[in-house]
Amino acid sequence: MNDRIEFEMTEEDLAALLAACKPTPVMFLSGGTPMCASPQENANRAWARLGEKLGFETMSVVPDPANRQRFFLARPTGKKNAPA
Repeated sequence: MNDRIEFEMTEEDLAALLAACKPTPVMFLSGGTPMCASPQENANRAWARLGEKLGFETMSVVPDPANRQRFFLARPTGKKNAPA
C-alpha cells in the first residue's frame, strides 16, 4: 500500500536544501571529534525543517517519479506549520 502523497517545495526551500548538501570543511578536534556537521547531517536537518513546515514524515520521502526537482512523495503527518 502506498500512502505517500505529492508535496511541492518552494524555490526558497529547494535552495536551502541544496545549500545544506554542500561540502563542509573537514577539521577534527583532539580525539577525532569533527568540528563541523557533515553534509549528510545538514541535509537531514534541512529535510526535518521542511517536514515540519509542510507536514510530512521526513524518513518517508521518495523522489517524484516524473523527476521534477521541487516535487516529492512522502507520508503526511497531518501537522502543517504556517510559514514563518
